[in-house]
Amino acid sequence: MPRFYSIVLSITLIALAGPAFAQDEGLSITEAYHLALKQSETVAIQQEVIKEAEGRFLQAFSGLLPEVSYVVSEERREEPSTSSGRRRIPVRKFTFSQPLFTGFKEFAAIAASRAEKQQRQYELQRAKELLFTDVADAFYFYLSYQDDIETLTTVHDALTERLKELNERQELGRSRASEVASAQARLSRSEADLEEVKGQGEIYRQLLEFLTGHRIDKLKDGAEPIELSMIENYLAKADQRSDVQAAREAAQLAKSGIGVARANFFPSVSADGNYYEHQVGPAANNDWDVTFTVDVPLFQGGENIGLYKEAKSVAAQEDLRYAQLKRTADLQVKNAYTSAHVMIRQEEALQRAYKAADENYAFQREDYRKNLVNNLEVLQALEDLQDMRRAWTSAKNETKRLYWNLLVTSGELHDTLGFSD
Repeated sequence: MPRFYSIVLSITLIALAGPAFAQDEGLSITEAYHLALKQSETVAIQQEVIKEAEGRFLQAFSGLLPEVSYVVSEERREEPSTSSGRRRIPVRKFTFSQPLFTGFKEFAAIAASRAEKQQRQYELQRAKELLFTDVADAFYFYLSYQDDIETLTTVHDALTERLKELNERQELGRSRASEVASAQARLSRSEADLEEVKGQGEIYRQLLEFLTGHRIDKLKDGAEPIELSMIENYLAKADQRSDVQAAREAAQLAKSGIGVARANFFPSVSADGNYYEHQVGPAANNDWDVTFTVDVPLFQGGENIGLYKEAKSVAAQEDLRYAQLKRTADLQVKNAYTSAHVMIRQEEALQRAYKAADENYAFQREDYRKNLVNNLEVLQALEDLQDMRRAWTSAKNETKRLYWNLLVTSGELHDTLGFSD
């Protein structure tokens, strides 16, 4: 029975972990991103913030509409002249209240609410873009470690074959014991490097699983070769980046606050009315009444002036933040472009170096069979080949990671991949 429960528990945990993608093909970066969108609490919170802004818009809009309610009341007063000594005065009525003029406060509040909603929408888009950055970082770091493991495994197999060949040659008296020991040392170091890389790769696999909420076994990278446009094309769109747009809407929101504060200096006019369904007493024959009220602010101890100055200061601060973010966005685009451009050139150089190291290793192996070089030179060529291949694959993945970072930094990510939701 304990074994049965153990099996049931394992199946349950696998089911709760969620289905994995077909591991034969691997998980692409776009698939990982869409999974992360569904999993991200940050994006979900930002979506709720938009709903919160919509609620404030409805509150601001309600200031233009009349308020209607139905009131039932009963007044009891002492009247010694009556037989009971008390009198009941029941009233049932509809009440109406309509603001006629409030210094355009409601219109300023509505404009502010619209700006806030737009700001939150831009912030949601930016949250999605930054989530993509997190996914891309984890994706390509883990992919680099996968490539590293493949390289080290290939080298390990080559060293194992080399050690076997050296043992055979030693038995024939054609290799020294020191050559075998040197190959064995390099093989053991290769095994240690392989275990270290597996451990580091596991950390990024766990991070990617945390972001996506799915088990990750294998990744696939079907991205096209990276070709950068002119830097001016990326800089031209920096002003339209979602966080820059959010800062612009925040500045507009703060300016609307000035209108709200200014309205406190204007008189307010309102109309309040009642339609009586039932009442008693001298006003029993009155079906309705309307009261017009004009409230002129004369002195509030400096409160309105203080609110107005505060609103102007807040608006000035938001304008400065907007200007600063625009300049910062330009700098970030330039830095991201430079990093991607340099890495592309570095990758090309490392690819050439890897091809040369591969040729050198092939030549060294052939020369060793002809007794033209010693075993140490062959092992060094193999080590060079391993280092060049690891450096090239790392640069290749880093190039793609920096390219995606450039698209996020310049605000082109959604245009490039069509991520509109």
